[in-house]
Amino acid sequence: MLKVCIMTPEKVFLDVETSELILPTNTGQIGILDNHSPILTGLDIGVMLVREEEKWNSIGLLGGFALVKENKVIILVNEAIEKSTLDSAKVKESLETTEAALKNSGELSSKEKIQLNLTLKKERVKFQLLNA
Repeated sequence: MLKVCIMTPEKVFLDVETSELILPTNTGQIGILDNHSPILTGLDIGVMLVREEEKWNSIGLLGGFALVKENKVIILVNEAIEKSTLDSAKVKESLETTEAALKNSGELSSKEKIQLNLTLKKERVKFQLLNA
């Protein structure tokens, strides 16, 4: 079994044992099983899947790092999101607003466009969680 701990700046977000998980890394998704080789990887904004018996649970991760060593996975993230905390209507509205703002971003500075793209990635993760 893998011991998985997700920590945000505010709290320990999750502390569970699981048989398998899938992390959204900067280079794509990576699956972690028992006795995985030690690894330190950057995490992208995306959905992490945690297997609990035969069911997969989804958690949104908003950037950070993961350390895998000796059947322990320590995940440090800026923010983590559970599906139960999301309001479907608000997420959909925010996603549509952000997409529209990005389409009409011709007059914005590079910094503002980068911020809009980051916001769009976060809103897409929330939307993915709602539809998982």
